[in-house]
Amino acid sequence: MEIISTNIGRPTTVIWNGKNEQTGIFKYPVEEPLFLGKTDVAKDSVIDRKHHAGINKACFLFSADHYDYWKKLYPDLEWKWGMFGENLSVSGLDESIVRIGDIYKIGSALVQISQPREPCYKLGIRFNDQGILKKYIDYGYPGTYVRILEEGEVRKGERFILVEQSTNELTVKDFFQLLFMRKKDQKILELALTNLALPEYKRERLRKYQAKP
Repeated sequence: MEIISTNIGRPTTVIWNGKNEQTGIFKYPVEEPLFLGKTDVAKDSVIDRKHHAGINKACFLFSADHYDYWKKLYPDLEWKWGMFGENLSVSGLDESIVRIGDIYKIGSALVQISQPREPCYKLGIRFNDQGILKKYIDYGYPGTYVRILEEGEVRKGERFILVEQSTNELTVKDFFQLLFMRKKDQKILELALTNLALPEYKRERLRKYQAKP
């Protein structure tokens, strides 16, 4: 995997339900390296810290390999890296292979794959189409957040070095599908409940789908 673009956002005012609202999802490529801090990316704009940033969502990665798919669906948009609100556009990122808990060295930072991105209405605002939320879920390749184990700088062109593969077989794609599929795969569900440090509200949400003994 290799960083294709480093992206930073600035507060952008949008209208949602008739009210002005700010968002940091409008991110654009920058030439300078990014500093990955424990809870966010330095100089990036994070408006809603309840749902973005923090220990388990410090930096968002999206696969550059999926851009062609989305460009065909939205050919009229002005396409640049950072369209999905990602800080790092990464080639070779395959959510069906990358495991939750994998640890990578990038530049001087050490990061751990933490959880997939769950789309919200702000992605719909970015694409001028709230219908993208269902398309995003159906497509099943959501990108991933990382936890920052060691803070450091990363820059365009740097490659990901796998330091430690998670013993947990749950992939980013598995976890994403588990969150949204109506009929839960019991093996994947058990992997998630056993191995992941989930917030209690999400753990309770998933427990409801466990098969009765």
